[in-house]
Amino acid sequence: MLKIAVAQFEPDADPSTNLHTLIGMAKDAAGQGAQLLLAPEGSLVRFLDDPSAPTRCAEPLDGPFVAGLRRASADHDITIAAGTFTTDGSNGRVHNTLVVAQGGQLVGAYRKVHLYDAFAFVESDSVAPGDAAPPVVEIAGVAVGFATCYDLRFPELFRVLQAGGAQVLALASAWVAGPLKEEHWLTLLKARAIENTCYTIASDQVGAKSIGRSAAFDPMGLPLLDMGTVDGALAYVTVDPARVAGVREMLPAVSHIRFAVNPRPAEPTPGHPPLGSVAL
Repeated sequence: MLKIAVAQFEPDADPSTNLHTLIGMAKDAAGQGAQLLLAPEGSLVRFLDDPSAPTRCAEPLDGPFVAGLRRASADHDITIAAGTFTTDGSNGRVHNTLVVAQGGQLVGAYRKVHLYDAFAFVESDSVAPGDAAPPVVEIAGVAVGFATCYDLRFPELFRVLQAGGAQVLALASAWVAGPLKEEHWLTLLKARAIENTCYTIASDQVGAKSIGRSAAFDPMGLPLLDMGTVDGALAYVTVDPARVAGVREMLPAVSHIRFAVNPRPAEPTPGHPPLGSVAL
């Protein structure tokens, strides 16, 4: 069993304030017996209404924001997954990076591969894409695969995580508000759960520019959580590997997959990050 604390908040313009918020949430979550704190994309700094913030506030992976998360993971004995922006050094752009801290160590750092150049938002103006599949991390004996926001619209990425052993799909997001966006959010989260027979757990920013609605679904697509638009909140979901195994025995779809997803980087096409290949 794995108890997950889902954080929902609107980041401040000051990274140190956001770090303080996350450290407090980690302490509170650990006090409730949670073994994973899942925080939103871009928890480092408020950026949806300030396109210059990622570049201005980006830090290296050994900078103060990640170092603070690492210390908090050790101090409170809880794994922490949160979005940040990390320096890239190429053409002035940065990386939208999801970090996973566990026991004082950085055990995962995923550079978002699918950039949100959609709905009149152009993330690639300031962010460079990553070139590797996201990690699957074992937490309290449960395999958790991680992804970031716009990745949700690309089911092959989640198939890579499932093929890597994931029982839980954890998403850090800043899902931009707009017509039908809440319907897309909940529909896609449910679909990723059903098609991979995994739990899906998603932490989202809340505020004027993003929808909130942090949510969770079980491996059959049953809703477990919807946090609405409450700011500065923690909610809890307990996932059970036996539930995943039971659903997969009843619905063995993942054993019927005919197209194998290969997460190894392939040659990039112009303007796009290297992707995995697909073979029958």
